[in-house]
Amino acid sequence: MTDRRVTMAIEHWAARFVANGVDPADFARVTAGIASWDGWCAACCAAAAQHEALGRQAVDDGRLLSGGGHLGQAAVYYHFAKFLFVQDLAQLRQAHGAAVRCLNDALPHLRPPGERVEIPFDGAVLAAILRRPAGPGPHPVVVLIPGLDSAKEEFRATEQLFLDRGLATFSVDGPGQGEAEYDLAIRPDWEVPGAAILDAVSALPGLDPGRIGVWGVSLGGYYAPRLASGDRRARACIALSGPFSFGEGWDQLPELTREAFRVRSKSADADEARLRARELTLAGRAGRLTVPLLIVAGRQDRIVGWQQADRLAGEAAGPAELLLLDRGGHGCANVSYLHRPYSADWMARQLNR
Repeated sequence: MTDRRVTMAIEHWAARFVANGVDPADFARVTAGIASWDGWCAACCAAAAQHEALGRQAVDDGRLLSGGGHLGQAAVYYHFAKFLFVQDLAQLRQAHGAAVRCLNDALPHLRPPGERVEIPFDGAVLAAILRRPAGPGPHPVVVLIPGLDSAKEEFRATEQLFLDRGLATFSVDGPGQGEAEYDLAIRPDWEVPGAAILDAVSALPGLDPGRIGVWGVSLGGYYAPRLASGDRRARACIALSGPFSFGEGWDQLPELTREAFRVRSKSADADEARLRARELTLAGRAGRLTVPLLIVAGRQDRIVGWQQADRLAGEAAGPAELLLLDRGGHGCANVSYLHRPYSADWMARQLNR
């Protein structure tokens, strides 16, 4: 019998994998061969290595656009190898290192190209990827914030939507995420790391510090409005499948998610993790959220119930629009065509006013 954790990962996140760059045939082939969760990371890394090899060969041959595409895709595969594999940190770190390496090597060959930015914060570093659209600046910019198990390596498809509309993108790993997950714990007060991130964005050439938007998915859909509630430099905010209060649905979260939160919040045990999860709430903060807000949620979300999105729409002090998708699951990746272009259009409209 297949390990329930493998079944859980497939059921909850298959659409997300494909929407963010994993080939559907690869996904079906690789996951069909995984009987135990203990084999997840290695199996995904083996598939990633094939795409990495294609990318490095293409770069060696001078086929740079293809090389960047293959390496960027390999980064996504390596990321999904480690995304929830917290029970074996040695394997996780190895896969994560490969994801970071592949994306860094892909950056000059992407269209438009990207560059790595490092932000000193709390004795560590928040790593980010900046991409500017074609044409003269200064450009409006969207800060892309991952969730509990996502990271900047996963965001190429989302970035492209904003870039195609003339918006620069700044995909960043915050505390407890991606490259910062080893040194910095998940924290509820995202207005603090958010201020450091917006300081860095505002100082970068070619960007307009007066036109900054924030976008976040899953737990990032909590971080983005939390940041916007405490920093007026954020001109607009999109929250995709984010919780109003993360601790409310703790017992309904998948086992893999609860354990990843325990590890990335630096909690000693499950009881402490439950308490830490309750700290992540917009109660008392939503009334400070005055910027235009787009909230996207799915009625079929089994991780963050859509009622939490409805609560945020009701309590936000500024103009709030709730896009509630009847067939949407967590992250609404299974119906990405119903919200991704709309969200990018909405953000472009807010930042170009």
